[in-house]
Amino acid sequence: MIALIDCNNFYVSCERVFQPTLLGRAMIVLSNNDGCAIARSEEAKALGVQMAQPAFMIEEVIKKNNVAVHSSNYTLYDSMSKRVMQIIKERVPRTEVYSIDEIFADLTGMAYCDLREFAKELKQIVTSSTGIPVSVGIAPTKALAKMANRYAKKTRPDEGVFVADSQELIDAMLAFTGVGDIWGIGKQHEVQLKQAGVLTALDFVQKATEEWVRKTLTVKGQRLYKELKGIPCFEWEEERPTRKAICTSKSFGKLITSKGEVKQAVAKFTSACAEKLRKEKNCATKIEVFIKTNPHKPNEKQYEPSVTLDLPVATNLTTELIRYAMKGLETIFQAGYKYQKAGVVVKDLVPETVIQLGMFEEKPPEKDKRLMDCLDQVNKTFGKDTVRFGVQGYGKAWHLKQGNLSAQFTTNINHIPKAS
Repeated sequence: MIALIDCNNFYVSCERVFQPTLLGRAMIVLSNNDGCAIARSEEAKALGVQMAQPAFMIEEVIKKNNVAVHSSNYTLYDSMSKRVMQIIKERVPRTEVYSIDEIFADLTGMAYCDLREFAKELKQIVTSSTGIPVSVGIAPTKALAKMANRYAKKTRPDEGVFVADSQELIDAMLAFTGVGDIWGIGKQHEVQLKQAGVLTALDFVQKATEEWVRKTLTVKGQRLYKELKGIPCFEWEEERPTRKAICTSKSFGKLITSKGEVKQAVAKFTSACAEKLRKEKNCATKIEVFIKTNPHKPNEKQYEPSVTLDLPVATNLTTELIRYAMKGLETIFQAGYKYQKAGVVVKDLVPETVIQLGMFEEKPPEKDKRLMDCLDQVNKTFGKDTVRFGVQGYGKAWHLKQGNLSAQFTTNINHIPKAS
């Protein structure tokens, strides 16, 4: 049996842990630049607030109903996610972190355990230890476990646990689940299935044939079809596969015309990519830089260039990556445009232990590596960008809009709540 443990309204729940006055109050968390609702409390959902709904479209609802609005605080959410995942990992034989708020658990070795009681106990431990409420769905395959979790939320909101351990319970869950709510079924395939008379997950496994599913939904759809029939097809990934690229890009808080401010942003994004490379013990062989204007303002001049540079030697040194990022920016930046976004992508990653030198290239001095190690340690200890490169600057004109950002309660000692 496989369990899927999912944090309920995760971003909202993280904010509520340290601000209990938000409990019971309608609340939303906004995306980058305070653009759209990306997390909603149950109270906000009841008011009709939709996922990804632009904030400006619900201003009246927010004011009328005193909805609490928070900017996304990913530092807090990442920290709380690690706490939740660690608690679960300590109590089950094998896990796979699926997303920031979801984790699969393999319960195969717990055949003689009362799984429903185990799930209730696990739910209670996570909530009491972190303050984050979770739901638990248990079933024979990953796809069924994902569906069982949703079924628990929809039909057993107070208990938050559902164990699909018999065909009767599985069929009831399949019949309850619309075809568009099946994990992995997108809008286009949902339309195709409904046109073929497949309206529920139960219809999918009973009316559709495997051959038709493979032809209509490709091999991925065929695997999903088998999973819903109780045949495991989705492999376990206990460790995330090595990334082939790392991208850091953000929209600016306002439109930018200054080359100096764009340089600061690109340098900042490059530094973030370099830090991730070192954390994963990888090096990049290519770097891409791109900038773009706002496509939603068609009356203004549009420009969306990008450039990719080959690095002479694969590297994860911030100094080298920034140097080439600045070269790239020089080739694509044009004055007279209002830039809305910039980004950096480091590509074709290789392990730092297998760097291939050119005939006339030398390995970077050991002192450069020690400098990066020192930089990472200082910033880890005293906070992000405590030490930075001069080209990154301290300008804030291009920074994200975060008008309702909460404190970094778990990662900054100065933000720890004080009892009075």
